[in-house]
Amino acid sequence: MVQSGTVILKKGKEHSIERYHPWIFSGAIQESTGSLTDGCWVEVLSYKSKRLGFGHYQKGSIMVRMLQFGPDELGEHFWENKFRQALQLRKSAGLPTEATNAFRLIHGEGDGLPGLIVDYYDGVAIVQAHDAGMHEDRHRIAEALLKALGSGLQTVYYKSHGTLPGKLRDEHHNEYLSGMSAVPHIVVEHGKKFYIDWEEGQKTGFFLDQRENRRLLGEFSAGKTVLNTFCYTGGFSVYALEAGAHVVHSVDASEKAIQLTRKNLELNGFDAEKHACYAIDTFDFLADKHHAYDVIVLDPPAFAKHRDARHQAVRGYQRLNAEAMKVIRPGGVIFTFSCSQVVDRQLFYDTIVSAAIQAGRQIKVLHHLSQPADHPVSIFHPEGEYLKGLVLFVE
Repeated sequence: MVQSGTVILKKGKEHSIERYHPWIFSGAIQESTGSLTDGCWVEVLSYKSKRLGFGHYQKGSIMVRMLQFGPDELGEHFWENKFRQALQLRKSAGLPTEATNAFRLIHGEGDGLPGLIVDYYDGVAIVQAHDAGMHEDRHRIAEALLKALGSGLQTVYYKSHGTLPGKLRDEHHNEYLSGMSAVPHIVVEHGKKFYIDWEEGQKTGFFLDQRENRRLLGEFSAGKTVLNTFCYTGGFSVYALEAGAHVVHSVDASEKAIQLTRKNLELNGFDAEKHACYAIDTFDFLADKHHAYDVIVLDPPAFAKHRDARHQAVRGYQRLNAEAMKVIRPGGVIFTFSCSQVVDRQLFYDTIVSAAIQAGRQIKVLHHLSQPADHPVSIFHPEGEYLKGLVLFVE
């Protein structure tokens, strides 16, 4: 990595960096030196010229994202070392196994690499950049991934067209950085099979963050009638049927998502008699389903990606959960989630309370859910906890 310049912080603004928070906001910067362009590496100094570390520079509210803290120089094997550390964390968490060969290898700030996501699908790494720095370093990243994972990695695909900022999004397209693999690609998760299409699918091709929550759903599904809303690839539906659900219905507004669900159900050997798919808006589907289901899954896309949309998102979560609470059978269970980072855990909980009041049902909380261990949250960056979930018993 070539350092392009230096950022000097205002007095007192070094404290958050010394506590390992990875973001430096524009208002914390006293001055900068050198030829700074979006995506370049910069050295970060305190107002007393103490080296605080190195990071990626980008004009905007967050001006620097820290990638290394402390006085040491950037090492030649920086990327490779980061990926080996991340892989070791996953191994400590029991990943991969023969029954699960898909997991998140890099989770941004949680792995000390803000702006970078890497998902691993049985020999294929999908790299997703969220800032200019990770985009500029994409070839170094691919090279280091191949070294760190060795024979376990054959293909690196760069999928950042929808996540890069500003002009970068329009100027660059998704591409293979190393190797090629046929899509769709089959992976296993807790012994269940899923097709992964990183070229055409949402995000990197699959929602790995719900792996353990899908398994928990199975514990509530035997002999039950289950509704999986916003089903995308049908992950929750597969787990429910595998656990012995009597009937499972999958709903998504996208016909493409419904087709993916059908393919995954067929891949796991389930027939249409126990499962039906509906390409329809969830609210419209729930309108006439009074006491039709024992278990309902509410896993919508992020209703708010920015703070200015938070109020509208809260109203959306409230309405969705209230409708589900109204139609579920007495003694039923709701798995409800929010992946909106700007809706924190307490706000989401309060929103569900409001939904229960609106629905007029007695509700008990059975479980508080979150993201799994391969989506780690740095204790110094609590903002990294984005997935919130509750398992509710409805009397």
